[in-house]
Amino acid sequence: MTTAHDATDADAHAEGEGEGERRGAPPGARDLDPHVGLIATPVRQLLRREPVTVPPSLSIREAAMLMREQRVSSVLVVEQGHLFGIVTDRDLRDRAVAAGLSSAEPIIEIATVAPLTIDVHAMAFDALLLMARQNIRHVPVTDGSRLVGMVTATDLMERHSNSAVFLCGEIYAQNDVEGLQRTSTRIRHLQRDLVAADASAYATGHVITAVTDALTTRLLQLGEARFGPAPVDYAWVAAGSQARSEQTAKSDQDNCLILSDAYDDAAHGAYFKSLADFVCAGLDACGYVFCPGEMMAKTDTWRQPLQRWKQYFRRWIDEPDPSALMLTCVFFDLRAVYGNASLLELLRADVLQRTRGNGFFLTHMVGNALSRQPPLGLFGRIAAARSGEHRGAVDLKHNGIVPIVDLARVYALAGGHAAVNTHDRLEAAAQGNEVSPQSARDLRDALEYLAVTRVRHQARQMQAGETADSFVALEELSNFERTQLKDAFAVVQTLQSVMEQRYRAGRF
Repeated sequence: MTTAHDATDADAHAEGEGEGERRGAPPGARDLDPHVGLIATPVRQLLRREPVTVPPSLSIREAAMLMREQRVSSVLVVEQGHLFGIVTDRDLRDRAVAAGLSSAEPIIEIATVAPLTIDVHAMAFDALLLMARQNIRHVPVTDGSRLVGMVTATDLMERHSNSAVFLCGEIYAQNDVEGLQRTSTRIRHLQRDLVAADASAYATGHVITAVTDALTTRLLQLGEARFGPAPVDYAWVAAGSQARSEQTAKSDQDNCLILSDAYDDAAHGAYFKSLADFVCAGLDACGYVFCPGEMMAKTDTWRQPLQRWKQYFRRWIDEPDPSALMLTCVFFDLRAVYGNASLLELLRADVLQRTRGNGFFLTHMVGNALSRQPPLGLFGRIAAARSGEHRGAVDLKHNGIVPIVDLARVYALAGGHAAVNTHDRLEAAAQGNEVSPQSARDLRDALEYLAVTRVRHQARQMQAGETADSFVALEELSNFERTQLKDAFAVVQTLQSVMEQRYRAGRF
């Protein structure tokens, strides 16, 4: 019997894949913005038929015959209304026929048990990300505890939105770093396609980050194949923009390793050093250059057991000097990519308990958040660089996007919110009264405009064969776009002023 952790289905076939059913796509689906459309489309709209289910005791041969009769590429193993597993065409091929298993054996023997599911009220975009990150092609759909259907990669393809899923599938099919390096060159094309489709920055960040997660995961799998199974539990954790799901095709790497407290440096240190060196070097080869500040798992300091990580954060929170504040801006944004995610959750719970309402620490974080100001000069005009390589341009990342990220991080720490994505943090902050709902909406809109402008600028640079950056020349923008840019900067400036007033009043 196979667990959900060690089995995925890479078949591209879908339930009811006949020509007539392909023509049954919703009117205008092919005209939709491929990723914005998925954000606005509930999974319910992708369902076309009742799920095909079988009992665990049904023979493999009988299940295969049912799949042929129903013209489906998977069946769900269900007993007394409870979902136990999923069996796909690939399972029949690899786990039954190729393995020489008798067709009289019960179907549960080749099933992926406890499969990942998605709620019928979720957005199709969530299904896209789940498939891309987990390298699967079929996801059972539930309504509460009730099984209501199946969504497949082909369902998403009919919305013209599965490029990330198939790119991730190719990533998982590679068996060496060279193959991953070749495949990773397509990420730039993916970003250009997203820009051409007018995808939102929120969608673009999640899709590009899902591909980065896939590369990271595959490198870890290859590393474990090379060095052997990990001697103790660990979590490979992304930091920075990857953690926030806000990456673009131009990014360095920020990551760390949280090891089980069973870790012993003498017995296990060499293994995890080799694994971290291999993965970080692989990411660098794939275009995610080494972090200039060496905030990576390959650095001994950032490859530590859970208790040591807790000590790090306690010291940063209790003694927030400039160095500590710089580190918090990286390591307060963390997301588990591979391994035992509970190690990070234990760390996060400890951190949020210490930061919530901690006025001493938060006032220092506010000061750090206010260190980067939008480039607005006299009378609110945009102040572009007057000299140097980027004369006439503004840095959208460090003078626009990063200040919003910093504000949202302070809100999250003040309210004890676990969200990591900036958009999600602002929503949580509005609900927790760390910021007014209107201000949160203004910041989300400003972030979206700044980030979209940045990825479009980068797409143009990549199309021209140039190195992507965040410096947008004002002459690239229309008068209307400049007005929007000025308004976005003004929102940031206003909310920074509000935070400064709260800081001076000690209202934390």
